[in-house]
Amino acid sequence: MDAQVSGKFVKQVKKRIPWIDHLIEDYSTALEFNSELLDYTVPRQSICLLCRGTRMLCGKRKCPLLERFYTYVKFSKNFDGTELIGDSPPSAFIGRKGYPHVYAGPMVPPERGDTSIYDIPELWFGKDVDEIIGFRYKLVRGMFITDVREANSDNKLLRDTRELALAGNPVDSEVILKKKPKHRLLLSSEVQPMGPSAPLENINIGTLKIPKVVDKVYFDTDLKALDGMLMLYENNLPVTRIQRILSVGAMGIKDNRKLVPTRWSITAVDSNVSKTLRENVKDFPLINDYLVYETDYLDNRFVILMIPRPWSYELIEAWFPGTLWNPDKEHVGMGADWEPYKGRTTYASIGGCYYAARLAVTEHLLQMRRQAAVVIFRETLPGSLMPLGVWFVRECVRDALRKEPMKFNTLEGALEHVKPRLRIDMKHWLQVSGVLSEVRKQRLMTEFLGF
Repeated sequence: MDAQVSGKFVKQVKKRIPWIDHLIEDYSTALEFNSELLDYTVPRQSICLLCRGTRMLCGKRKCPLLERFYTYVKFSKNFDGTELIGDSPPSAFIGRKGYPHVYAGPMVPPERGDTSIYDIPELWFGKDVDEIIGFRYKLVRGMFITDVREANSDNKLLRDTRELALAGNPVDSEVILKKKPKHRLLLSSEVQPMGPSAPLENINIGTLKIPKVVDKVYFDTDLKALDGMLMLYENNLPVTRIQRILSVGAMGIKDNRKLVPTRWSITAVDSNVSKTLRENVKDFPLINDYLVYETDYLDNRFVILMIPRPWSYELIEAWFPGTLWNPDKEHVGMGADWEPYKGRTTYASIGGCYYAARLAVTEHLLQMRRQAAVVIFRETLPGSLMPLGVWFVRECVRDALRKEPMKFNTLEGALEHVKPRLRIDMKHWLQVSGVLSEVRKQRLMTEFLGF
């Protein structure tokens, strides 16, 4: 609102300002974006208003807000109606709000052809953030409310969503929505980004192919969910596909089957499969050397230290100022969770990333046919734009472990090698590490015997 006061032009503004209006010159598009995509404001003195996406004052390579805006402009007009025809990757989503009455539904792009990459995070490693966001923003999520205890229901919307989730190929889909979708971009540290959504009126699906092993797990109503997960995993189904199948209630003993919110199904599969692999790893001999692996991706650095000791495992995360989980402007935030040889009995405080990384580690040790104590150091640097889901951690650790490790004869030698690869001083990592504390204070019997 503008006003004339004492002959001078004065601009009156609210104390808290919607920031997108001050970053985008196209005012009408900015207002649309602000109302559709973000319910976010920044204080008047925010560096965002000084930077306007040009100076990178936050330390990032790209402006997170502008990345969302460009994605919005690029894809929001791809589909702006209530009738949609496209090939689902296939993809489905089960929400958690309101549990046990949750939103469920298929995810379909307004696009024909091979769309499978849109919902297979295992294929995303190495791609830039804007490309990944583009995959997800093309998927329109149809939603209907259902009771998770009705996994065996013959309700058409639920049945078609379930069959879609079981498919091994993109499925020709026709979706009718009750209203135009909201073009929001939802970000989470657990689930891959989610794009537009709207209430679902109806869905019709074409011919689909269900892999034999998936068909067996689905129709074997006496097979426990854990056994179903392991059967699918041993048949080389991507972890994210197993998570989707669990999510739509398509495995487990018949009367116990339920829909599982997607966020929960992700951790359930990572946790249960890695727990089984971990027990197998314990039967193997120890590694011979101290091994160090590393990788960098999207301003996240992972350094993995394997120690010739019986199984134990730890993930330590360090979030620099300006990153999502650290609002502090000056100090690095650190968090860690670990487990001894027998495992842990409580849920890891740092969330699903702990179990996703553990799956990658146990896979590698099983392949090596060796056992080790493992510490993962993760630094999320200021240039990290936004959370992409726990798949990001799993695939980063997998990438690091595919590389040839550096080998050392002593723990001190390995830590000396690790030090310059991390921005945070090693003393801070040692202060929070449970595994390194145990290893440094407990000597093996072979050390006393001189072996």
